[in-house]
Amino acid sequence: MPDSRSLPRFAWLSLFAAVVTLVLKALAWVLTGSVGMLSDALETVVNLAGAGVAILMLTVAARPADEDHPYGHGKAEYFSSGVEGALILFGALGIAATAVQRLFVPRALEQVAMGLTLAGVAASVNLLVALVLMRAGRQHGSPTLEANARHLFTDVLTTLGVFAGVVAVGFTGRLWIDPVVALLVSASILWTGFDIVRRAVTGLMDSALPAHERDALLRALEPHVVEPVQVHALRSRQSGTRRFVSMHVLVPGDWTVHRGHQLLERIEADIGRAIPNVSVLTHLESLDDPASWDDMTLDRSHPPTAAR
Repeated sequence: MPDSRSLPRFAWLSLFAAVVTLVLKALAWVLTGSVGMLSDALETVVNLAGAGVAILMLTVAARPADEDHPYGHGKAEYFSSGVEGALILFGALGIAATAVQRLFVPRALEQVAMGLTLAGVAASVNLLVALVLMRAGRQHGSPTLEANARHLFTDVLTTLGVFAGVVAVGFTGRLWIDPVVALLVSASILWTGFDIVRRAVTGLMDSALPAHERDALLRALEPHVVEPVQVHALRSRQSGTRRFVSMHVLVPGDWTVHRGHQLLERIEADIGRAIPNVSVLTHLESLDDPASWDDMTLDRSHPPTAAR
């Protein structure tokens, strides 16, 4: 797993792309007067704000664990993706309001060819950067970069939709097509925003590892969980780029501490090879002690201490 301290540079790439595409889309809007082009430019303003938040949160998330944050700062990434999702929602509502207004007050489009050219260049820039961010986000397990990439992919689709709408207006002369396309764009952006916010909330709620990583975890455990060894209280969670796994490993009571410790070391090493950037916590227990079977739930129940 590459060093997470390198992640902010990808957010800087997103910020640079947002500035470039904002200038191109704003010029396209000024030239054409298309409300669809305006909606596309407004979404890029959201991209710009999201990239700024991403830089800040990725920098915080890359900080090493300290006394106040012994598990690291990885959850800062979920704040970033949540803020970006919220910005997307507000941007979509603004686009919808502008489109409804233009439905009632139509306006002819101008310099369509130049506007479409600028929009096409902007879409190409966004597509290239989105591909880079998505690859980096999946490689690093970064929810912030993945959210940023998905937003840029949505931006590309938005631009293509606006492009098609402007072309349709040019061929048919029906001015209402432009604001209708903007409303459709708004609906698509709203869906993306809700999904990004949902993912951020799920991450803040200490969700388990994704299914493919849980499968990898079970495969790593399989060679070790053979008679008489057993495992229970197996739990996992993710925090930004970090993964955490804990479990209780039960062995015969007559095993030496050294033998049990060697088993735990092998288990932890195999899980570390199977799942990137993971911290593994194992607890050794005796198969012969009834108390070993009382702690399988998250909150272990302890019998009340007798009053003296």
